[in-house]
Amino acid sequence: MHDVYIEILVMTIKEQYIGEKTFYEGVLNLDESTWEQWKQGNYSLSGEQSQQIKNLFSDYEWMLLQKILRQTIIFPEKRTGAIQEYRQMKTRIAQAWLKADLAEVSVKQEENHNAQFVAVKVIVNYGKWGYDDVLSFRLPAKIQQQIEKEHVALLDWLHDNLEETYLENGS
Repeated sequence: MHDVYIEILVMTIKEQYIGEKTFYEGVLNLDESTWEQWKQGNYSLSGEQSQQIKNLFSDYEWMLLQKILRQTIIFPEKRTGAIQEYRQMKTRIAQAWLKADLAEVSVKQEENHNAQFVAVKVIVNYGKWGYDDVLSFRLPAKIQQQIEKEHVALLDWLHDNLEETYLENGS
């Protein structure tokens, strides 16, 4: 199993589920031992379980993950910074979409294990169901207060602060 893939996967699970245990027990119906065996490449998941893992990512995020993995195969020295590069590329792509006025932004308050978050989705809509490109970000709830307090437009805030905020709140 590719270590970078597992690192990015675990980071994504922690963003969405706070901890791995919630995901592997609640979604995949695995115990800790089986989950660890799978991460080490010593266990095969069912097709349904593999799809549940892929569903952690939007189609566009999955494609970006594949590009990051390919980069780390071609340039092994990139392996140590792969998570940071994945997160940075997500923010840069989202900012480029917004700057070019290609994307819409969806913001939703979330609470997970008493932690407050703002779920931000940057969406390029092609007018046909199932073909949208989506990048998702889970940011601390304080950003919504910052936007409201400073009377900053959401798009301006995203342009100026998304990368820094998303990268500093990474696992």
